[in-house]
Amino acid sequence: MARQKSAFVCTECGAQAVRWQGQCPQCQAWNTLVETVLEPAAPAAGSRFAALAGETSRLQPLSALEPREEPRQPTGLDEFDRVLGGGLVAGGVVLIGGDPGIGKSTLLLQALSNLAATSASAGSEGATGKGTKAGGVIYVSGEESGEQVALRAQRLQLPQSPLQMLAEINLERILHTLREARPRVAVIDSIQTVYSETLQSAPGSVAQVRECAAQLTRFAKQSGTSLILVGHVTKDGTLAGPRVLEHIVDTVLYFEGDTHSSFRLIRAFKNRFGAVNELGVFAMTERGLRGVSNPSAIFLSQHSQQVAGSCVLITQEGTRPLLVEVQALVDSSQSPNPRRLSVGLEQNRLAMLLAVMHRHAGVVCFDQDVFVNAVGGVKITEPAADLAILFAIVSSLRDRPLRRGLAVFGEVGLAGEIRPAPRGQERLKEAAKLGFDTAIVPRANAPKHPIEGLKVIAVERVEEALEQLRGL
Repeated sequence: MARQKSAFVCTECGAQAVRWQGQCPQCQAWNTLVETVLEPAAPAAGSRFAALAGETSRLQPLSALEPREEPRQPTGLDEFDRVLGGGLVAGGVVLIGGDPGIGKSTLLLQALSNLAATSASAGSEGATGKGTKAGGVIYVSGEESGEQVALRAQRLQLPQSPLQMLAEINLERILHTLREARPRVAVIDSIQTVYSETLQSAPGSVAQVRECAAQLTRFAKQSGTSLILVGHVTKDGTLAGPRVLEHIVDTVLYFEGDTHSSFRLIRAFKNRFGAVNELGVFAMTERGLRGVSNPSAIFLSQHSQQVAGSCVLITQEGTRPLLVEVQALVDSSQSPNPRRLSVGLEQNRLAMLLAVMHRHAGVVCFDQDVFVNAVGGVKITEPAADLAILFAIVSSLRDRPLRRGLAVFGEVGLAGEIRPAPRGQERLKEAAKLGFDTAIVPRANAPKHPIEGLKVIAVERVEEALEQLRGL
């Protein structure tokens, strides 16, 4: 029997190498080469695809193409629709990943139940796009049996709906069923469990995940079915499998949150049909996930009295302004190397801010342990959180609470300047709506017209901001 040929494929960029090496020769990533069995070429399938491309592809001037707004299919979950950009798009492919037990299957089962009920009430009226008639909704489970999914639906007390269930992991059988049923929406849970008979490698390998995702995506584009793929994540929190998986799909969503907390966050990292970095907030209840209409309330701690080391940040997640409480604890260090710990905020940026505060404002923390936390488990990556972190640190260091009703935002540069943040007007209006009466912001974000009920203090330098803080 002939020996199977193998190669080492990079999970980040897909480059191949004849032998293993620590660093990928193409993208320079470390420890990403995985041994994969080389599969024989399939000329018949390739020739059919080339013929299809030759029939449909032709050169067209860009000016002759008319852009059109893609119709949306609401899922019935407002927070999920917000992250998707308004709902599912016909022929769109969505990849959603998250830690085990975070609630991916629960969310999708709720959404599919709503879609199936809507599809049943609508009947066969109209078309979903690309010439397909309104079909049903199919849930393809590769990890659970149909009885287990039915038990979850019963536990969530979901209404009876004509949701179609298929427990299968063979790609060819799944595609055959989808072509016959022609559903509006289909979910594959999960892509790592699906395998193709044309490949000899095991399910979940680089070759299987790449081929199965490509075949399912091709079906979605040709049929107009909205497809949702569930993906596993690695211990680092990134989607498992080759990086090309994220390039194939139209939308990439990540489920975030602590399994010990009742709140879940879903964030869009890629969306060809909507805004990226959009955030949806859910609360886990006995009857599944429920959208949180006012997420700022869960990110603000309710203190019975004013406490030192707490500052309210006005952040922006996609198109939504949020108010998040940033807490800091500064304490005398008992070791020669003071600790710098950040939860929900960038740790490297914390060290930089301490250096800027020392150099330009004379606030010394080199002999102090500094701990910073964003309340509610939210992860803040935008630099506009710098000013709130500085205020929280100074408040804890001096053991002086900040005045109630104060909200801030602004990016701090290495030269001590305070830079503007995008969408400043929306941030300030959100703070005024929630009852805050004072805001310290970069001078470039000062509103041209006064905002009712909100006093805006504009600053340009770190030392000026801390001076304003003493006067409040």
